[in-house]
Amino acid sequence: MLVLTPLDPDAPEARRWLEDELAKPEYQNSKPTAFDLAMQAVRDWFAELLGGAGGVPAPVVTLIVVVAVAALVVVAFLVFGAPRLRRRQQAAVPLFDDGDLRDLAALRRAAELAAASWDWPLAIEERFRALVRGTVDRDLVQVHPGTTAHAFALAAAAPFPDRERELAAAAAEFDGVRYLGGLGSAAGYERMSELETELARSRPAGAPEAAADAAGAVR
Repeated sequence: MLVLTPLDPDAPEARRWLEDELAKPEYQNSKPTAFDLAMQAVRDWFAELLGGAGGVPAPVVTLIVVVAVAALVVVAFLVFGAPRLRRRQQAAVPLFDDGDLRDLAALRRAAELAAASWDWPLAIEERFRALVRGTVDRDLVQVHPGTTAHAFALAAAAPFPDRERELAAAAAEFDGVRYLGGLGSAAGYERMSELETELARSRPAGAPEAAADAAGAVR
């Protein structure tokens, strides 16, 4: 026997049918996103602006709309685009003639691993590279292929004038183990590590304007 569903439900039954229908995927997928709602709010604002501008010449209204849209684009770029662009530019800067593109964390890990193996020349070299990477990533020093460690130390002394001697000593230590066959030492690595860590935590002189150009990268 065929049982027919009543077509005249009471209020609770009708509400349940409506909730079941709206819960179907096709309805859920059609719900507006947060971006859709934001764009609708912008469109409504422009509509109200144009609707209340009956006495304003059309060219003036058009100019207002263009300026508003341009302002929104600029703000969106500054909020979302500029930080990502800066990160891409920083990540693409090779600090050394050997094309070293490692980030600060990787350089620190390499230095610590070398130190754990008592490889003091490599540990000192890697920690100095971390020092350079940290200052470049903070836009405190600009580097290009070809700069010596000494040139970097001179440039880094601009944002950190109270560390001028330590920077010069660190550059000499780097040159010693990289080019002059120096054996380095645990004490030398400790000094380099302390300097790199302290500079990473220090506020540069004249921040945020302080910056220096080293005319090149450490080789």
